[in-house]
Amino acid sequence: MLELTNTRLHDENRQGEIYASATASHDQHKKFYIESYGCQMNFADSEIIASILHDNGFGATRDYEEADLVLLNTCSIREKAEQTIRSRLHIFRQVKRHKPSLLIGVLGCMAERLKSKFLEEEKLVDLVVGPDAYRTLPGLIEEAESGQKAVNVLLSREETYADISPIRLNSNGITAFVSIMRGCNNMCSFCVVPFTRGRERSRDAHSIIRECEDLFSEGYREITLLGQNVDSYYWYPSSNKSANLDPAVTCNEEAVTFAMLLETVAKISPRLRVRFSTSHPKDITDDVLHVMSRHENICKYIHLPVQSGSTRILQLMNRTYTREWYMAKINRIREIMPDCGISSDIISGFCTETEDDHQDTLELMKFARYDMSYMFYYSERPGTLAAKRYQDDVPEEIKKKRLDEIVKLQNRLSQQSNKDDIGKIFNVLIEGNSKKSADDWMGRNTQNKVVVFPKKGFDFTKGDFVLVKINSCTGATLIGEAIASDLSTN
Repeated sequence: MLELTNTRLHDENRQGEIYASATASHDQHKKFYIESYGCQMNFADSEIIASILHDNGFGATRDYEEADLVLLNTCSIREKAEQTIRSRLHIFRQVKRHKPSLLIGVLGCMAERLKSKFLEEEKLVDLVVGPDAYRTLPGLIEEAESGQKAVNVLLSREETYADISPIRLNSNGITAFVSIMRGCNNMCSFCVVPFTRGRERSRDAHSIIRECEDLFSEGYREITLLGQNVDSYYWYPSSNKSANLDPAVTCNEEAVTFAMLLETVAKISPRLRVRFSTSHPKDITDDVLHVMSRHENICKYIHLPVQSGSTRILQLMNRTYTREWYMAKINRIREIMPDCGISSDIISGFCTETEDDHQDTLELMKFARYDMSYMFYYSERPGTLAAKRYQDDVPEEIKKKRLDEIVKLQNRLSQQSNKDDIGKIFNVLIEGNSKKSADDWMGRNTQNKVVVFPKKGFDFTKGDFVLVKINSCTGATLIGEAIASDLSTN
């Protein structure tokens, strides 16, 4: 089982989140219900699915008992996710016994691997749809309504859903994710993504810019450019120059790199914050770092997964860099942007990991001084290169012990990072009320840290940029007081 903590992109609080949209009309005669699991890519896909269904006469509901179509958008990263999905399917089958017309479907990364079990062996679902086949949903639904089992799990080398406008999922109206690419070519030995989401393909830059411009005009003030590996974004422009892009982006003879795309999005408005995730250490370039440094509205935060601090383990993981190379990349980031926040992914107990390998990871964490980390312990996932090549030979109790040491170290690093911010003033984008009190605002600073401060004394609202002085902290939150509105961004 892969376990993780403290991650926004794989937020445990969002697992099983039910789709709801303020924009969906209530006059459709059919209702769909969808639960989403996994990473932010899956939640972004649910917004695409909702748009396709809405255009085909379905309205959203938060009550699966009134739905005509129940969908689970799944993740294959962790064993626990599979157990959760199977449990939910059994609950939905109980509803189907009293409502035979109800259709139940499994979507996303789990679809290919478990289609036979879910469809034929356990007979839990009526349709199975892979992440590149969502356009075929209307036809598959018609097949399932006729009593046939409907399946499409074919992967594509071209599909990016560039022309589909997502219906925002449970949106706060301030922050949004924009998918810029799909798939992954990296073939890390522990990872199923290349097999469940296919090869890398980059979305049309024009469509990305249009979506970001539309979001800004609708009142959104922060956009996260999303991909399995955003730094490998690479798109050849067509002759269409209708989007408001830089000459370098619209030039027919020059490909669009991630640095170019990032800068163009940042130029939409200084009032639009831009983030991105996720970066692969081998692909993030000085061009990207210099673009970040030049533009104040590009957040100074990079998620740079290391996975292990041992060069030997990194080679087994097929990460294509060494411990020393990664450390040099951390130094380069801090050289160009001394105030940049950095987070990471870390796996304990990978195949053949020794205590010395584990200590290398702890030492690298201290060197990098991560603000936060997404922390796992390893078990093999079917179909991965590691499952085929290596024996999962580290005892589970050792994996958990090492993970506990990693988590405790990260907690100390996070606490120290937050203490270092006491007395500083940050530009904070208000996202909404604090979870603990409606008397406090919650937002994030440029380093992606959560900031909480009292509402009293100022007439602020969601979407405002506020200068906040930090007075205290917890391990996960900065606590401060507003001192002024940031007039340069409001």
